[in-house]
Amino acid sequence: MFTGIIRHRGEIKKIRSRGSSLEFTFQSPLARELQVDQSVSHNGICLTVEKIDGDLYTVTAVKETILRSTAGHWKEEQKVNLETSATPTTLLDGHLVQGHVDCFGNVSKIEEVGGSWYFYFSIPPSYHSLVVEKGSIAIDGVSLTVAGVTEEGFYTAIIPYTYEHTGFRELSKRDKVNIELDVIGKYVARLMAFKKSDTD
Repeated sequence: MFTGIIRHRGEIKKIRSRGSSLEFTFQSPLARELQVDQSVSHNGICLTVEKIDGDLYTVTAVKETILRSTAGHWKEEQKVNLETSATPTTLLDGHLVQGHVDCFGNVSKIEEVGGSWYFYFSIPPSYHSLVVEKGSIAIDGVSLTVAGVTEEGFYTAIIPYTYEHTGFRELSKRDKVNIELDVIGKYVARLMAFKKSDTD
């Protein structure tokens, strides 16, 4: 479990194919704080640390992760948002983020307004009902508030600190991002679907 508050960035140093999986080696000062078998969020994807060597560490993304996230599009020298898993004493500054990507989002528009930014995203129509204005959402692992909904998806406001300290400043129109919807909303939607099937 994570909170969506990004305090570290990592650079992909090497990508290797391992059958249907991809092995990634990251470089980050965070590596010296990690342990093998620890969970780390990489642009919102929960991956397990398998090997550590100084400021380098290695993780593997399996086929399911590659299909559901942007991991299959990552390139060497690309930087990603990193977050270690929450502990019982972690301040919940963001919201409960599982590190389980629901879908791709596509950047449809970026607007700079008085030193802050509005990012617009399109997502598959099947997920629209789970996005609510002023609700929580994780984009590439960053905990954000939905500023408003649109016909294509939603938009969110990015403050200067978040823009400078995460991957948002590197995003361009049409780029893909990882979207994790609010887990509470997903459970409510699932329960409502069961209730509807019981009454049909």
